[in-house]
Amino acid sequence: MLRRRTQTTTAAPELAQRAALRGDKPSALLLLIAALAGGSSILSFQPFGWWPLQLLSLAWLFYQVGLKSSVKRATLIGWAFGFGWSVAGMHWLSVLMTRFAHLPVLLAALAIVLLGLYMGLFAAFTAGVATWLRKRWSLPVAAFLLLVLPTLWGVSEWLRGWVFTGFPWASSGYAHDLAPLAGFAPLIGVYGIGILAGVGAGCIAMLTQRARWPAIGLLAGLMLVGAGLRTVEWTQETGQPITVRLLQGNIPQDRKFDMEFLTSIVTRYQAMITAAPADLIATPETALPVFPHNLPDGYLDGLQRFATSTGSTLAIGLPLFDGPEKYGNSLIAMSPEPRPYRYDKAHLVPFGEFIPPGFRWFTDMMNIPLSDATRGAALQAPFQVKDQWVLPNICYEDVFGEEIAYQLRNAQHPATLLLNVSNLSWYGQSVAIPQHLQISRMRTLETGRPMLRSTNDGATAVIDHRGNIAQVLPFYTDGVLSATVRGASGMTPFIRVGSAAFLMLGGVMLLGAWFAGRRYRLNNSQSNS
Repeated sequence: MLRRRTQTTTAAPELAQRAALRGDKPSALLLLIAALAGGSSILSFQPFGWWPLQLLSLAWLFYQVGLKSSVKRATLIGWAFGFGWSVAGMHWLSVLMTRFAHLPVLLAALAIVLLGLYMGLFAAFTAGVATWLRKRWSLPVAAFLLLVLPTLWGVSEWLRGWVFTGFPWASSGYAHDLAPLAGFAPLIGVYGIGILAGVGAGCIAMLTQRARWPAIGLLAGLMLVGAGLRTVEWTQETGQPITVRLLQGNIPQDRKFDMEFLTSIVTRYQAMITAAPADLIATPETALPVFPHNLPDGYLDGLQRFATSTGSTLAIGLPLFDGPEKYGNSLIAMSPEPRPYRYDKAHLVPFGEFIPPGFRWFTDMMNIPLSDATRGAALQAPFQVKDQWVLPNICYEDVFGEEIAYQLRNAQHPATLLLNVSNLSWYGQSVAIPQHLQISRMRTLETGRPMLRSTNDGATAVIDHRGNIAQVLPFYTDGVLSATVRGASGMTPFIRVGSAAFLMLGGVMLLGAWFAGRRYRLNNSQSNS
């Protein structure tokens, strides 16, 4: 009698006993619902910003994975969820393929589907490995939902950020740039926030269990601690403020690389640059879309004379020729006292800027200009503007916070300002621009550094070192953003250790889950003896 009562008490809360056995293969309807649940995550990112919806969608995934300890079933559900998440979050790539690369709509749709199937493998990893660990470690439901699943979710996003050069767009942590969890960014970065978002989702899934109030308390505690951390000043403003002019040319993408329009493009940027002096004047990525030797005679010399006569530093985006079939997506800085500066984009876009082995046929079909660039060095120096140090990054590089942190902690002169130059015109009037602005905000939160953004058609903006958007130009217009900005110095924990802190957090959580499983087994063994 005692043994029967004990078994009922210990096993009742388990999610596995709440579901009937349905076989190892989930139904087509359940996989469709999983894809829709993953796809709903798009609404948690900008321009929508409904970040609580992300916690609900992840909670649905965690609950479904916990219904039955079948690795196969969990893996397939996770794959479908990750597929929906990726297709919804990155559907804007189809604009590049159809409008500018002129691929047939069906072929572009197939490419997005294949990308989604690949990206879905990372969520499948989360669900499958977590379920395998649950069985192997005999995990109680709380350890499974609050420790193992959140950790593996964060690790899967980290893996997605570097496997095959990485594609970390729409990582879950970005949705929390305005949420309480943003306070953890200077400590554990965007992937660490992804783990904590998973913990929040686990707390919601725990509402189906008896331990509802502890789960509610944990969720509330996370949010309160995050909000409290937002008040901590990890870095300090330094030096004298500088004046900046950030240019947004709004050049139509279908004309940018058309040589018939070259004269009008370079003339427009020349006029925008020389319209007024400023301590720093920055153009977008490849604002000048040709190599220097193809520019009008004396063009760059005239800009240098302007920089010298007005005391302005010019940051100009253009490709630089280094020899036959060797060129960089680059930025040059022209200082009042002429000294050469060059920054080359180091993290290139697959298919757009470098060709993965075996895929030249696909890149040739898309016919994207400058699609096989030379990779820049991982560590490049910032350039000086008065007593501020400016570290550029070019478009896609802004997505890799670990690489920016690496440059900040290893520079002889650590940057006090970050400068992103971008051109997202390839993706039309889609969610790509507001999402990229959201990504830049996360970089400022991680590093405690202001971010200047100069883009072709959005989002040209100034973000302060606390992650607040101080100024932004309207999207899809031409204009100049004029501002006064002061840099920041000091090292956040994230700058000092990068992803090591996030990985340590995950390791501690997995170790805690292992101990919880060991204790659970011991208690059951003693109860049954």
